[in-house]
Amino acid sequence: MSFAEILGSTLSPDANIREQATRALESAEIENFPQYLLSLTQELVNDAGQADVRSAAGIALKNALSAKDEARREQYAQRWLQVNDGVRSQIKQGVLISLGTENHHVTMTAAQAVAAIIAIELPHGQWQDAITVLLQNISTNNANLKIASLQTIGYVCESIDPEILVTQSNPILTAVIQGANSDEPSQEVRFAAITALFNSLEFVRQNFENEGERNVIMQTVCEATQSPEPTVQVAAYECLVRIMQLYYDKMSFYMEKALLGLTVTGMKHAEEKIALQAIEFWSTLCDEELELQIEEEEAQEFGRQADRQSYQFAKSSLGLVMPTLLFLLTRQDEDADEDEWNVSMAAATCLSLLAQTVGNDIVSFVIPFVEQHIRNPDWHYREAAVMAFGSILDGPDANVLNPLVTQALPVLIEMVKDQVVQVKDTAAWTLGRVCDLLMECIQLGVHLHSLVSALVAGLEDNARIVSNCCWALMNITEQLGSNSADTYPLSDYFEGIVTALMRITESNVNENKSRTSAYETMATLASTGPKDTVPTIGKLGVAILDRLDTTIVNASQVVGTDDRVALGELQSNLLNVLTNVTRTLGRQVSEISDRMMTTVLQLLTTSSKQAAVSEDAFLLVGALITALEGEFSRYLESFAPFLYNALQNYEEYQLCSISVGLIGDICRGLGQDAAPYCDQFMTILLHNLESDALSRDVKPGILSCFGDIALAIGGSFESYLEVSFRVLMSACALSANTQANDDDTIDYLNQLRAGIFEAFVGIVQGLKSDNKAQLVLSQAQGLLGFMSIVFSDHTKSDEVTKTMIGLLGDLADAFPNGEIRDYLRADWIQELIKYGRTGPRGSSIREHTRWAREMIKRASS
Repeated sequence: MSFAEILGSTLSPDANIREQATRALESAEIENFPQYLLSLTQELVNDAGQADVRSAAGIALKNALSAKDEARREQYAQRWLQVNDGVRSQIKQGVLISLGTENHHVTMTAAQAVAAIIAIELPHGQWQDAITVLLQNISTNNANLKIASLQTIGYVCESIDPEILVTQSNPILTAVIQGANSDEPSQEVRFAAITALFNSLEFVRQNFENEGERNVIMQTVCEATQSPEPTVQVAAYECLVRIMQLYYDKMSFYMEKALLGLTVTGMKHAEEKIALQAIEFWSTLCDEELELQIEEEEAQEFGRQADRQSYQFAKSSLGLVMPTLLFLLTRQDEDADEDEWNVSMAAATCLSLLAQTVGNDIVSFVIPFVEQHIRNPDWHYREAAVMAFGSILDGPDANVLNPLVTQALPVLIEMVKDQVVQVKDTAAWTLGRVCDLLMECIQLGVHLHSLVSALVAGLEDNARIVSNCCWALMNITEQLGSNSADTYPLSDYFEGIVTALMRITESNVNENKSRTSAYETMATLASTGPKDTVPTIGKLGVAILDRLDTTIVNASQVVGTDDRVALGELQSNLLNVLTNVTRTLGRQVSEISDRMMTTVLQLLTTSSKQAAVSEDAFLLVGALITALEGEFSRYLESFAPFLYNALQNYEEYQLCSISVGLIGDICRGLGQDAAPYCDQFMTILLHNLESDALSRDVKPGILSCFGDIALAIGGSFESYLEVSFRVLMSACALSANTQANDDDTIDYLNQLRAGIFEAFVGIVQGLKSDNKAQLVLSQAQGLLGFMSIVFSDHTKSDEVTKTMIGLLGDLADAFPNGEIRDYLRADWIQELIKYGRTGPRGSSIREHTRWAREMIKRASS
């Protein structure tokens, strides 16, 4: 079979033929990678070949060079760079030639292949003339070559670090603007150029700083919004959205001269895709101004000027934007799928963001619309009125909204029984918003009975309504409930709500996630129910356990992938309810704990390939350990093998992380009784720390776990001290030498530092309990030196600060006779204690500091 025939077979409607062809390609790729790429290139450039085969060759070539996963992408890059220079040159020449092919689908895949090669080579200083060749192509009269080259530049800009292209930003921008210009006769070329401009906006920052160049860019994009071709208009509005996101500070002049009018007109466009992008412009603008508000508040908190200024475009534009948005709310598509994004949904989202951005100023625009249409016989206007009201509940001051909500509540409760599904659904959603954001508006003696009755009745309605009724009920119980209280306003309704939720979850149907929502509501009720609901919560636990047992029995009958996924989701729902039931029942769960653990072990045996189910099962076990404490020891031998396997499951790192947490739960719950398992725990944990295959996010928790083990077994931890100290001090060095250049790194460093300090807290306290604190003394200088570095880092979190203060107190308490007196007199420690004492009255950091100060004072005197 020829290479072309193999590629053609990958497109066969016959699954067996497709699979055989795919395996043949994979074998060719493994056996001789350079020849595989050459063969693909030969098929791509073959003008006599079938277009779909040529396209398949281009896609296979691109897939051999790039991947979404970063590690695999780097692996593919290294593989390509190891290919002989001559072979690489042949391939590059071939893919460039293919850009001029007449067939659009072939040129598009060729563009992707060219971009994939450039993305690998340019960062390594190779194929330096690639961009120049593409720019020359754009200046030719060959429309296909021009379009394909513009597409290639767009793909390159999208996939490569902007810094690498900065030196070529001027010629790229010139070519792209030329292609996007209103004088360009081909709308296909304009579309490709505008798309390339969109992808290049990040690295033309220097050009945006130049007023003249900025004006040219903005004029080109604004003119493109008036193109006769809708696809060009959509791409132009997408550009405006991105420009507002990247260059808000430069937009004042353009908002006044063009953008306000263009986008309001665009929102009214009959073409939905254009209207959606115009609405998105205002949503993005609101996002930017909300971020600026946060920056302003933070600056005021620290007594300084904010770095950037808000021009309050949203506030000054309400008069033009609001009438259009309110009208767009009435453009619902009654046949649309609930998850299908449309103009009315986009308008509601934008309205919600506007409310958060401008606050009270939005109320005067929305309330007249609501009053005019809330009783409108046309359901479109009725639903729009309710949606408008619900959308502004987050933003304006509570004292402005309270009287309006109190007045509207009876009407909203009544509308949950409307004849039209869309109106009922939005009414239930709005009630959920009220219960979430403005619970104080609900007069319990006046509104609660009718509200709960309407929501429970809604549980028997359409699946869309069920989800929002569940959400409203969750918000009510979260706002009013507490496990420590004797009773709460929902107590009289509690059993009835649970019964209704159990009834609607008897079906195997999970339309619109209604069944999932119902189980989430049960879990929330179980976690917030006061003492007088505990008997009902206990009965709920038994009933849910019955259902979980049934799913295990029925698991053998499940065949299809979709059915397996649905079963796993149901089991996770049931496990979540049981977890919250266990937490609320506490020690009382011992009545059913034998049965629970039997079920969990069966489930872990049968659902080994479903990580989500295993994660939820482990969370339930954690709740059982916390509830039963030492009594859990009778289950540990049976459960331990599953725990060990999960700890070594690097691919499912979240499951591994939960497993690490379970070790902490076991140690806290069992104390010294956990000692027989600690050798195995420490062996696995240390191996995990050394592994490059395990996500780094799991490792701070492992360090913290050392502290849990030390606290549990006290002086017996001495046998693990040498290796623990080596690992912890290595982690200190890593933390001290890592530059925090981005939010992800800052978060990770804070987690790592907290893990280090929590480990030492546990070790110090554990050893001190058996009069072995002297074993830590050798680490004091290095540890306190690291702590001083952390103290001087302004990116440290409050949690790290609190843990560090607690550790200082523990060290001082462990060495009260002056052993570390000189270290404790350091200026930074006094500054840290002073900082901790300024915490809010009654806060945990203030309590930690008060105790630590006394210990330090005693140990340094």
